[in-house]
Parts: sequence; structure tokens; C-alpha cells
Amino acid sequence: MRNPIFAAAAAVAMAGGTATAEQITILGPWLGPDQENVEAVLAAFAEASGHDVRYAGSDSFEQQIMVDAEAGSAPNVAVFPQPGLAADMASRGFLTPLADGTGDWVRENYAAGQSWVDLGTYADENGADQLFGFFYKVDVKSLVWYVPENFEDAGYEVPETMEELKALTDQIVADGETPWCIGLGSGGATGWPATDWVEDLMLRTQAPEVYDAWVANDLPFNDPKVVAAIEEFGAFARNDAYVAGGSGVVASTDFRDSPKGLFSSPPQCYLHRQASFIPAFFPDGTVVGEDADFFYFPAYSEKQLGNPVLGAGTVWAITNDSEGARDLIEFLKDPLSHEIWMARKGFLTPHKGVNPDAFGDPTLRKMNEILLAATTFRFDGSDLMPGAVGAGSFWTGMVDYAGGANAEDVADAIQDSWDAIK
Repeated sequence: MRNPIFAAAAAVAMAGGTATAEQITILGPWLGPDQENVEAVLAAFAEASGHDVRYAGSDSFEQQIMVDAEAGSAPNVAVFPQPGLAADMASRGFLTPLADGTGDWVRENYAAGQSWVDLGTYADENGADQLFGFFYKVDVKSLVWYVPENFEDAGYEVPETMEELKALTDQIVADGETPWCIGLGSGGATGWPATDWVEDLMLRTQAPEVYDAWVANDLPFNDPKVVAAIEEFGAFARNDAYVAGGSGVVASTDFRDSPKGLFSSPPQCYLHRQASFIPAFFPDGTVVGEDADFFYFPAYSEKQLGNPVLGAGTVWAITNDSEGARDLIEFLKDPLSHEIWMARKGFLTPHKGVNPDAFGDPTLRKMNEILLAATTFRFDGSDLMPGAVGAGSFWTGMVDYAGGANAEDVADAIQDSWDAIK
């Protein structure tokens, strides 16, 4: 592996970085192990650049960054867990546009590059769109989990298209088994797993620009395209033959308990759609890649919408402009700035130039292959919607739908809630 210090120095030098060391402050959402990980990356940047780099993590980042910005004491760089807050701050003049050419660099060097440019582009205080955000550290949600031994015993193969996934679902039923484990329970956040399903299915049934219009409510929530995606989810979740325990338990089953059926003997289910974090709730001692594995939640071959991936990630933006802050963004373009964290834990990247051998975890390497194969990436839609909808009526509406409510009625109610806050 190349020396990260030399690479970082080269990145800063190519950017025409400052010859004078500065103090650079960064505020982000990470505490604990992830704080140690990001500090390892920033330490390499500090050594290469000579800057005094100081990171502060906060579990109330969203509130803290706004307070600091309004007080005129913002850090040089802020790491946003959601683009929506970054867009809001850009519209108030609290962010500095990234250097000219950054968008071209992202298009060329990131898989599904235009998606990342779009996700980092926001209207400024004058209403003009500019690139403010640079994505670094990404999460993937478009995954289906299974137990390889169960597949081998039953003679099943991993499906590569949605058509094949639906055929496998029917085959499992024909064999007298139950294909899916699904649970929407999450305390006060009950319903959110279903929103991920609907978002993934929107990306598999509609063009990306339709998804974007839906998230912005330029396409009403009760548009037939959205209703159809909800019903696509229902085709899985509201079929008693498809779901362990029957469709009646979907809403009440805690999402943390829902994958347990994969590991029962005999298995209570064979498939579980959930994001990359779900192994934390697998039985103790489960080894991903051996005892459990995953595959890409596939797209329809007949719809020719490419390989869309749903996920999340952090966007880095300049909140207090300085040469050092710009040096840091330039440093994040270098593959080694990604590989430092790849060698640790909990990091995925769309950067096509990274060395996959840098991953310290083969599971993350496999997930990253899915990310690099994406033709479109879209951020979790509910996280981009107003809180009253994305973390409110959308959640409760999906619980109602899983319980038997009509999809159109549910979509109408969600749209009504959106109209009420406009």
C-alpha cells in the first residue's frame, strides 16, 4: 500500500495548498470508535500539511452546528449526516462553495458520480445552485441477507434480477417454506424499515428524477407512481405465505428480532432485506461471509433502470472558509484518505480509485463492490423529507398499510400531512 503521508502531501501540493500552517477545526457526528477512525485520517492530513487539525464530535451535531453558525463561530469544516441540513445552511449563506472543478472530479472519480454531485448541490442565499458538499463515508441499504447453508441445502441460487428474486420467493413457497422475515417495530420509530423498502422499490420502478421529485414533494405522495411502489412492498409484506408468522405480525415484530428466523432450525425464513448494520442483531458468534451473507437487492431487468443503490452517508462542507479547509477537501479526493479508514471498520466509499485490498473486513469489501457497481445512488428519502413526514406520517402510514389499510388512502393521508406544514 502507498504511504498515506506522501499521498496526502501530494494531494495538498497539487491543490496549491497553503505554505503556512493553520489551525483547522472540524465538527462532526462521530464519537467513540468512529471518532478514533476519523482522527486517524485527519492525523495523516495534519502530518502531511503541517496544519493543526482539531476534530470535535457531538451527539447533538444538528443543533450545535446551527448554533455555532448563527453565533459566527462555526468550525472550518462540518460533517453533516444528512444533506437536508447542509442544504438549509447553504440557503442561509452559512456554507462556502467548493473549488471550481470539484464537480467534474466527482463525476469522473466516484461511481454514479452525477448522483453525488446532485446530492452535494444546494441553492445558495441567492437561490443559485452550487456544489457545497463532498461525500466521504457512505452506507448501503440495498441488501438482502440469507444463510448460505440454507440456500445450499434447498438448492437455491442468489438471484441477480428482481424477476429472479420474485421467482425464488414463489419457489420457496412451493417447497412448503416461508421466504421472508420482515419486521417494522422500532419503539417510537416503528415503521421506518418499511420506508426503506418503499424507497428501494421507487428506485426500481421509476427513473431517478421521479424519486427526486417525490422526495421534494414536487411529485405528490399520492401520485400513482408512489402508490404503485407502496403496493410493490405490499406484494411481499402483505402476503401471508411470504412472511414468517403471517402478514399480521409484520408491524408488531421488532426489526432487531426479525432476522432471527434465518438462523432457526429448520429456518423460519430464507430472506431478509435490511441495511448493512443488521448483523449487529444476528446471533452471537455469527460470521458474515460464512454463517450469513448478503446480496444486492436487485433491479428489474425489464425496466432497464440500471443498478440503483439506496443508502446514506456524510457530506463534508466548508462552514468557515480558509486555505486549510480547502486543503482538507482536496485531501479527501486522494484514495489514501479513504484507504486509511477502509483498513479499520465501518467505512464504504464510491471512490473508484481506491485499492480494495485496503479493506480490513471482507464483508465491507463486498458491500463496497455493490456501491461501486451502482449506476445511481440515492440518499434515504425519508431522511430528506420534513421530519413531520419522513419521521412521522410516512412511518405511521406504512404501519397502517402493513396492517391492511388501502395504499391510496395511506398515500393521501401522508400527502395531507405534508400539505399541512407548507
